Parts: sequence; C-alpha cells; structure tokens
Amino acid sequence: MRMFGKFWRDNKSLVAFLFLMVLFRSAVADWNVVPSGSMLPTIREGDRIFVDKMAYDLRVPLTHIAIAHLHDPQRGDIVTIDSSAAHELIVKRLIGLPGDRVAMRDNVLYVNGVRADYRPLQLKPLPGDAASPGDYLTERFDGVAHSVRLSPEAPSPRNSFGPVVVPQGEYLMLGDNRDDSADSRYFGFFPRKELMGRTRHVAFSLDPDHFYLPRFERFGASLDAASSVASR
Repeated sequence: MRMFGKFWRDNKSLVAFLFLMVLFRSAVADWNVVPSGSMLPTIREGDRIFVDKMAYDLRVPLTHIAIAHLHDPQRGDIVTIDSSAAHELIVKRLIGLPGDRVAMRDNVLYVNGVRADYRPLQLKPLPGDAASPGDYLTERFDGVAHSVRLSPEAPSPRNSFGPVVVPQGEYLMLGDNRDDSADSRYFGFFPRKELMGRTRHVAFSLDPDHFYLPRFERFGASLDAASSVASR
C-alpha cells in the first residue's frame, strides 16, 4: 500500500490524463485503423481515420449505452459499426435509410426505384490493382456522390441483390470496394445501436507496402475528396 501511495503521488497527473484520454476516445472522438481494402478508393489500407463518436449519439463512456440521440445518420455517411454479426468493428458507407427500397443489378445501385448514375474516375493504380485490376467510378444518387471500385476480372458473387426494404431502426451499408467488401450483403441490416460514429477525414496514414512509412499526402485528407472534384 505504501508503494501504491508513492506511485499515485508521483504519477497522479499522468494517470488522470490517461484516464481522461480513454474516456475521450470512448465517447467523444477516436482514431481507428483500417486493416483492409473494403473501402477503396476512399479509404486506403494503412489509413488511420478520425472518428466523431458524437456524430449520432451521446453515450456513456466505455459502453454502448446511448443517453441522447443527437443526429440521425445520413445517406452517404462513412460509418464505424461495432457489428455483432461481423464480430468486429467495421467501416462502411450508409446506402439505405429506414424505409428505403434498395436493389443492385451487376453492381448498379437502385434506391427507391431510381438508378444511380456512374461516370469514370481517373485514379492512379491502387493497392490490389496488380492482382485484380480495378475500375474506378463516381456513383451519384439522391444528392450523394462518392467513389466506388469494381473488379471486372473478379466480380463479387453478390453484385446483385434485392430489392429489399430497410427496416425501421436499421441501415443498409456497403463498402466502396464493391467486389471485395463484406457488408450488408453478408451481414444483413445494421441496427442504429451498432453505429458508433462517423468519419470524414484521415488522421494519418502509414504505407504497408513500404515499411509503414508515413504517407504525408494522406494526413488530414478529406474522404470523398476525389468524388467532390469529379462531381463539379
């Protein structure tokens, strides 16, 4: 006990700082590692994304208990999901809101009977293109524009589905890398309580193909920036 008391006296400021940091990252804002390419080209492997934990709900720190609903998730949001079906934290794009009727035909998206518009997007080859060349497009629907990646030589077995109606209190999520993403096509709809936060920027990025050296051009990068330019 005497040793503990001395440790506390000598380090209480550090302990208090670490405790507050844990609470902050749990309930206010955090950064998350993106280990896969399921959100290419928007989020690259090695990106660490900044997550706004208060984008939708105010939660009790270190729990999933929401004490106040602050905002409703919006179509096109990039969302972190603590998925009970996937058994991990995943990052996907919100496509279908409660009540929406969503379908896909050969990677062409239909929302409430309206076909999304697609235009070619010129990007330099990205990781994964060597093994399976990717086609990059800007996808526009219902006021939302963002980039998607298709793999013509390795299409997903679930590049067609529906139409399905999104239940109340749940959301349909897809990865931007449409032919290489485990999303609502595999895990079903995601309930509101599993939506942990929204991301709009890269915090920092390390290149896994080059000894995890910093990719400074990605630091602070706005997600969907390529789509914003392409939609002008």
